[in-house]
Amino acid sequence: MLALVTGLLAGTVSAQVDPHFSQYYVYPSWLNPALTGAFDGQYRVSGVYRNQWGNISTPFTTYGATAELTTEKKLNLGVSVLKQTAGDGGYGYTTAYGNVAYTGVRFGKNEEHRVVFGMQAGIIQRRFDRNKMTFGDQWNPVFGFNPGNPSSDVLNRNNALAFDMGAGVLYFDAQPGKKANIYAGFSASHLTKPEDHFAATGNASFPLRYTFHGGVRFTLSDKFSLTPNFLYLSQGTAREKMLGAYGQYKVTSETNLLLGANYRFEDALSPFFGLTWKNMMLGASYDINNSDLGKLVNGSNSFEISLSIIGRKSVRTPEVEFVCPRL
Repeated sequence: MLALVTGLLAGTVSAQVDPHFSQYYVYPSWLNPALTGAFDGQYRVSGVYRNQWGNISTPFTTYGATAELTTEKKLNLGVSVLKQTAGDGGYGYTTAYGNVAYTGVRFGKNEEHRVVFGMQAGIIQRRFDRNKMTFGDQWNPVFGFNPGNPSSDVLNRNNALAFDMGAGVLYFDAQPGKKANIYAGFSASHLTKPEDHFAATGNASFPLRYTFHGGVRFTLSDKFSLTPNFLYLSQGTAREKMLGAYGQYKVTSETNLLLGANYRFEDALSPFFGLTWKNMMLGASYDINNSDLGKLVNGSNSFEISLSIIGRKSVRTPEVEFVCPRL
């Protein structure tokens, strides 16, 4: 989905959608800080790259990187960085967060039902390059556009930094050997309502973003599982609704194939392919856009590629067979 840069030199950001990825499960801190450390291992390092609207003059590109660490004290820690660049004006959007998740709420016979609480804190930076921008009064009715013509448009600043916080909660069933394992979560972002320094009114702020997500893993055999999932996001006047599913097939004890797709209503279908080998996972997805906005840019689509590396003990415990409520 096109990450809308509404609010830049505008009077309101009430319809803003934060930059994000179709492979949101690779960048869990954006989805829900309670997902920090929700994997089978001691640490995980992930990177994801997205390119969208490639047939416009300066396409949107987004990079994300995360590092997560599990501990023996019922706390998981993580850091994440996201950077998006877009448009001819040199617009850049960068976030950097630190995450912590508390995993100590467990119940059931073997404490296999888990409730996790997470928090994140960090910064949002936005900037643009005024020298790359053009203005209406640089056009001359006789000679046309002249970038050397001075402009009377005054921009008070081209760089803005704001403190930001978010929180979330996650439930998942980690019981091994079940035919169905459920997970669900909720998060709220921009709890500090960071000020939008680029707004024309001078008193606008980033709207809160609410995210609901969940799914269920069906174990159909000792080699194959199917996981339907959903995502619902609300931020200002914007809404995002997504349904999808992916299947995982165990080729060998060290190799798995994943294949699936997500559908964002009124926006795009996003097929996904993944390959896991030992402690690495490579993922690729492609957004086939069907929205009105996509028609305006001649059907330009988007693609993503991701790589994750998990460090784990040489011997796994049965307890963590299903502690990953995401890919």
